[in-house]
Amino acid sequence: MSEKIETGSILTGKVTGIQPYGAFVALDDNTQGLVHISEITHGYVKDINEHLKVGDEVQVKVLSVDEGAGKIGLSIRATEEAPVQQAAPKAKKPRKRQVAAIIPEVEGQQGFNTLKDKLQEWIDQSQRDDLIKK
Repeated sequence: MSEKIETGSILTGKVTGIQPYGAFVALDDNTQGLVHISEITHGYVKDINEHLKVGDEVQVKVLSVDEGAGKIGLSIRATEEAPVQQAAPKAKKPRKRQVAAIIPEVEGQQGFNTLKDKLQEWIDQSQRDDLIKK
């Protein structure tokens, strides 16, 4: 591995290969590093091929150098200025919930009744001989 490559330095390299997880960039004749997909550009990258192709010359920043493993981590987006964040849209006012209309009870109307109201009716029904199955 080349001695001149230091973490934080910005170099020019050539894309030599593209994989779904990142792009390999040759920094010189003997050294190449990997630009992970998350370091291609600011924002989400679904397909690297939409941003890079083999043979492209790119500016990269050295993120890490692992002499033992012989790996160099690179970033293209670290060499670019971050896009200006737009102001967040104004928060929407919470919607007011519609209140259910209260309908006065009509005599003999079927519908929701509380258990307390129905309990005596059920007790009476349970004691009627004509409703008991034999």
